[in-house]
Amino acid sequence: MDELEEHSIDTPDGRLYAVAKGNGPVVLMVHGNPGLSYSWRHQMRPLAEAGYRAVAIDCLGYGRSDRPDGLEHYDSNAMHRQLLCVLDYFRAARGAVVGQDFGAQYSWNLAVRASERIGAIAATVPYDYDMAGRGLQGSNPPDDGRDDSTAMSSSRIPPSVRYANMARNHFVHVHYYQEVGPAERELGPRLRDYMSRILHALSGEGNLLRWSSYPSEGTGYMDVLEPAPPLPWPWLSEREFEHFVQEYGRGGESREFAGPLAAYRVADRNWAIGARWADHDVTQPALFICGAKDPVLMVIGEDWRERMRQRIPHLAEPVLIPGAGHMVQQEAPAAFNDALLGFLRGLPADAFAVR
Repeated sequence: MDELEEHSIDTPDGRLYAVAKGNGPVVLMVHGNPGLSYSWRHQMRPLAEAGYRAVAIDCLGYGRSDRPDGLEHYDSNAMHRQLLCVLDYFRAARGAVVGQDFGAQYSWNLAVRASERIGAIAATVPYDYDMAGRGLQGSNPPDDGRDDSTAMSSSRIPPSVRYANMARNHFVHVHYYQEVGPAERELGPRLRDYMSRILHALSGEGNLLRWSSYPSEGTGYMDVLEPAPPLPWPWLSEREFEHFVQEYGRGGESREFAGPLAAYRVADRNWAIGARWADHDVTQPALFICGAKDPVLMVIGEDWRERMRQRIPHLAEPVLIPGAGHMVQQEAPAAFNDALLGFLRGLPADAFAVR
């Protein structure tokens, strides 16, 4: 990345590592799995040159941030207070937030639960379609005869129950990750191989959903992830890949994936916490931007667009970037940046404020 400011931010749950560039209204970028602040390397300079203060963090449990024990440090309440600490640190009374993967979930939550602090949001996963979401069904939807037993989002059935139901039919990572131990033992010792496989599987050239061909019994995640082609790839160089490996490896033995695994294991906690907010709309200007080949689009149902329009009054036209997958801001940075900057430039003046 270009030369960036480095920051250490204290939160009630541990220290967060952040990078920043530029001066102006704060645009906070929040990664998911497998990600880091480095996942936004292609966005930092364009945002700064456009007059924004670009900020990206290593979420708790990732990279150079602390990796505390205890799921209470990783649930949606914890992530909410951590992101507020980041906004406070950078003196943003109101800013924009951009989220990818789990970071999208945290960003939508922040926009709803602290609407006075967030003037606009862009995200790569639809609102309320995250692992602990309800698919915009609200807190008490009418019985429409829909079978939610194996759905990714539901108002009726807790996530872990749905994951177990899925796993009766085939391997699925969200169920595999629930038990402490197997993933740590399998993935940590094969960090480099796993990172190459999962990054490629999630991309527009990958095939993440091939797990549906494998039984759960006796299957690990590495069994279902295809070996990745040799680096470099069109969107990832050998040097960039090595950075991901190095930063995940900072956690040490069995702690390489502390943050990602905790994020899966708090799904039931987050689903319960989210009940209070299930009927809240997103009132800020919002942009959904996604790779057209993102596997998320293949598992959330076909009515996501209409549901989002009903619950987000100021939703811009969704942007689906051809050929890109789940790592869209890295796979297609020019198209992603054009869409994001165009959205930001169109915001009202009161979308941002400083302290």
